[in-house]
Amino acid sequence: MIATLAWWMFGVAAVVWLAVVCATLLAGRRRRRRREQGSDGLVRVEEATDRRLERVVAVSVFATILVLAGFLAFDFAVGRALAQHPNVALTIEVTGRQWWWSARYEDPAPHRIVETANEIHVPVGQPIQLKLRAADVIHSLWVPSLNGKRDLIPGYTTTLWFRADTAGVYRGQCAEFCGLQHAAMGLYIIAEPPVQFAAWLAAASTPTAPPTDPVLVRGQRIFMRQCAVCHSISGTEARGTVGPGLSHFKSRSSIAAGTLSNTRENLTRWIRNPAAYKPGVRMPAVAIDDTELATLVAYLETLK
Repeated sequence: MIATLAWWMFGVAAVVWLAVVCATLLAGRRRRRRREQGSDGLVRVEEATDRRLERVVAVSVFATILVLAGFLAFDFAVGRALAQHPNVALTIEVTGRQWWWSARYEDPAPHRIVETANEIHVPVGQPIQLKLRAADVIHSLWVPSLNGKRDLIPGYTTTLWFRADTAGVYRGQCAEFCGLQHAAMGLYIIAEPPVQFAAWLAAASTPTAPPTDPVLVRGQRIFMRQCAVCHSISGTEARGTVGPGLSHFKSRSSIAAGTLSNTRENLTRWIRNPAAYKPGVRMPAVAIDDTELATLVAYLETLK
């Protein structure tokens, strides 16, 4: 609907521009007519010509008012239509933080509430409501292929509606300067067929199974000792809220809000020294030796 309005505005503006150009060229080609000049030095215009010019000006002013009033009505109609939303929609609470995004899927049943970070899965063809909040400073959510920008203001909840008509991965970005790593505050909205989305949602709401392999058990213990203060994992006692939740972490395609691909090598480098890849990030370097780091990474790799 916004695109239709924009194309109509472009088309009418193009017609007006062409009309003005043609009128200018036509006037330039006409031969100059001799006009009587009075004793005061002013050029005398014939009365018939004067009336004709008055009519041209009057018609132009009327046409301008008509075009502007028409587009004003068109604009209000589009705005009213876009403001109409269904009563039933998938609702996701999105919180902007320096410099990552947390997402919480609302559900009346507590055990079906899903929390994730930097990647939001949605079903194709269904209305989605995002409740937007900021945890620290002003942010702005912008996914260009789905909808316009919407600010996230501390202490205030804003709402953004959209519907993904085509399956795919849509890149989003914070569009309001929010600090040193503003440009590295990205996210992905993954639009999937409803059946595939339902399968993802069911898997994401399932608590993480405890490890049985001795190496992975040690990795979980290292996580609880070093990381659980800031991060959370469903099915464990880790309930940290400072950093992104890591339940089903390995199902995500990136690390640090789109900064690095989610590979074992990048995860190892990120844990060892996050500031080397995202200066100013609040996550500190984890002080563990190489053996413990490898064990911790092996455990995190199982969170699918």
